[in-house]
Amino acid sequence: MANNYKLIFTGPSGAGKSTAIASLSDIPVVTTEEKSTDLIPGVYKKTITVALDYGMIRLKNDDKIHLYGTPGQERFNFMWDILTEGGLGLILLLDNARTDPIEDMQFFLKAFAGFIQKTKVVIGVTRTDMAPQPKLKEYHRKLKEMGLNLPIFAVDARSQREVSLLLQALLYSLDPGL
Repeated sequence: MANNYKLIFTGPSGAGKSTAIASLSDIPVVTTEEKSTDLIPGVYKKTITVALDYGMIRLKNDDKIHLYGTPGQERFNFMWDILTEGGLGLILLLDNARTDPIEDMQFFLKAFAGFIQKTKVVIGVTRTDMAPQPKLKEYHRKLKEMGLNLPIFAVDARSQREVSLLLQALLYSLDPGL
């Protein structure tokens, strides 16, 4: 009998959630993109996710990993609890080119704290090629101040290999025997 697993991607608008899911998914990604009418500091996006992104990975043993992406804007936060229901873990993507990505990290870790306490989280920092600051060690320093020791990686959301490594890190933190 095949198993179904649910993993959640979250983070601010423009961090690469939709792109990361598309890089992994074995099916065409279901998106709920709408024309962006908001000015988001440091981000130029023509569209934003208003409900969710959905993709799926089929494993060789017929198990499936369902990938759900949350909307990045706080005004759509009612979807966050809906999407995390039954989820095994969280991938937090942060856009290093935003005005204060470390503040974004703190915000999302706090917003998803209840879910994270029951599961695990890994962090991927995107666009480090465009904005080399802050460095990963600065994220680690802030995490330590928060009393957290979380896996954090620089990733290109377009790279299947890099996003797959992020996913593998999450799965390993959930069950080191995987």
